[in-house]
Amino acid sequence: MRFNRYLPLATPFLSLIFLEFYSFNANVIYIMLAFLFLLFFFTIRQFIVESKKNENVWNYCLLPFLFLSSGVMFSTLMPYGYLVQILIIIIFLFLNFYFRSVYEFLLKPSYYKKNALENFSSYGNFLTLYFFASAIYGFQSFLGIDVWSIMLFLLLIITLIVYQVFWANKILTKASLLYIIILPLVYIELAWSISFLSLSFYILGLILAVAYYIGIGIVRFYLIGKLDAQIIKMYLIFGFLSIFAVIFTARWI
Repeated sequence: MRFNRYLPLATPFLSLIFLEFYSFNANVIYIMLAFLFLLFFFTIRQFIVESKKNENVWNYCLLPFLFLSSGVMFSTLMPYGYLVQILIIIIFLFLNFYFRSVYEFLLKPSYYKKNALENFSSYGNFLTLYFFASAIYGFQSFLGIDVWSIMLFLLLIITLIVYQVFWANKILTKASLLYIIILPLVYIELAWSISFLSLSFYILGLILAVAYYIGIGIVRFYLIGKLDAQIIKMYLIFGFLSIFAVIFTARWI
């Protein structure tokens, strides 16, 4: 259908309008999320129907669903309005590039940039976990929510994130199913352990996100058969430098 070509831009702009409205009236949060989820579903479904490909719409919807939800959840803890506006712009830009990449992948393959969806999955899920984890630690601190309740919720989120990464990288096989179970359990053990540290919820979320990035990166390269000592070294160096930077800046956050 001809109007489908406008959806990669129209959907993010409608999201921006609703997010701006939400930033001034938080009471519409559930209506906004419900509408945007339906909008995302409709957009992806239109792409798949027009492409006549046998694709699962939910696999394409999962990342924008999670990214939007985590960003909105994170925004509730931001102390200044201008920071919320920056976050809204980040969400808008991500949705814009993501839906454009999905459109090109399904309907305009000649315009599709190689590994675009895989890259969006990698960086988008890193931010998604950071937003979710920081918000959850913040809710635990301010609202006194039971730690096991938030850990169960976080376990579900991490499982969905790991599944989405495996799907986007085309490594969702019977052999990888074990990692979809093991990795979230490892991450949730770390999340539970660091929850007792007397650090800002921003820092706790970043520590978990960095650990996630290292673990999922190494497992991803292992499953696609490209893991070597150089890649392991790269991830470990990134991890140590990131954690050092986090600890060094923790006193100011």
